[in-house]
Amino acid sequence: MEIIVSLSVEDFIDKLQPKTIAKVLRTTDLLEKFGYQLSMPHSRKIKDNLFELRVRGKQEVRIFYCFSSGKIILIHGFIKKKQKISNREIRKALKVLCHT
Repeated sequence: MEIIVSLSVEDFIDKLQPKTIAKVLRTTDLLEKFGYQLSMPHSRKIKDNLFELRVRGKQEVRIFYCFSSGKIILIHGFIKKKQKISNREIRKALKVLCHT
């Protein structure tokens, strides 16, 4: 499946540490290859058409994405600092999702 990266996610990835960037790219390759079938530990459904790409390492990275017209759209990225994903991050992703 084709992956479309939003500008905000592109900027977010560019600011990560080099090793983390490599892990993000590896994980997005898996997403591109397996699409809907990618599951834990790399991907998890949050709600409806909102999913999280999970990148583990020194920096715990989460990138929210959705499926639209046979494509994958990366819509919001952040560094996870707590065990649970904050509602604020989910709201940001849903706001972007509503505009795609």
